[in-house]
Amino acid sequence: MKQSNGLVVFQSSKIRRTWHNEEWWFSVVDIVEVLTESGRARKYWSDLKKRLNEEGFELSEKIGQLKLKSSDGKFYVTDCAKTESMFRIIQSIPSRKAEPFKRWLAKVGYDRVQEIENPELAQKRMKELFKSKGYSDDWIEKRVRGIAIRDELTDEWDKRGIKTKREYSMLTAEISKATFGLTLGEYQKLKGLKRQNLRDHMDDLELIFTMLSEASTTKIARKKDALGFDKNKSAAKEGGTVAGVARKELEKRSGEKVVTSKNYLKETEKLKKLKNKRKT
Repeated sequence: MKQSNGLVVFQSSKIRRTWHNEEWWFSVVDIVEVLTESGRARKYWSDLKKRLNEEGFELSEKIGQLKLKSSDGKFYVTDCAKTESMFRIIQSIPSRKAEPFKRWLAKVGYDRVQEIENPELAQKRMKELFKSKGYSDDWIEKRVRGIAIRDELTDEWDKRGIKTKREYSMLTAEISKATFGLTLGEYQKLKGLKRQNLRDHMDDLELIFTMLSEASTTKIARKKDALGFDKNKSAAKEGGTVAGVARKELEKRSGEKVVTSKNYLKETEKLKKLKNKRKT
């Protein structure tokens, strides 16, 4: 299974995690910070490691050095532990949050196992998350379908020798440029985004043309049996061009631009305010 990275939230605190060796591994420092409510979580964890080693807990066998995304957007090697080991670490931290955190951790770890056995659960949870942010059902259906098409493309790239994140990013940029006439950076700037996911701020038409471009790229790569970066770059340009031609034709006939500066930042913020107003 492909590695999946992301954040989970416990009582408004973000916990980094990564899927490794068929299990979730969590950032130990993030969890220590939540439980201790300390601004010196790294120092606390350093001291705790010494104590656990002295108590005979073989940390070297339980802790994995895995790369997680930091606040600066880059990936760094970080101490991580799977659910079972995290329970042992949590027991060593006096905290009023310990018990509710254990229950949360057990559920988060189990959710992923359920999703592997039944992928429909993952889609259901994803839809619920988007709905809670204020997106319409029609938009959500397109977004979920777009994710499936993107996964099919990245799986195809993997089979065809594309391995590094840089290569994936470069190929995606080629598709975007050919489809919309914008690089991903230019597109994000137009929409006023910083680190937000660009696709979460596309409207229906933008999502449709993104799906068309990536489905076309997959089909062309297969047809031409593209192997290696250069040939897949050519396929990416062709796939993007298919969608780009369709976009220009629609703009010509409708008299309106497909790409817009519209985003969902304000809409989701309005929804939050509305929910808070209802509670008061």
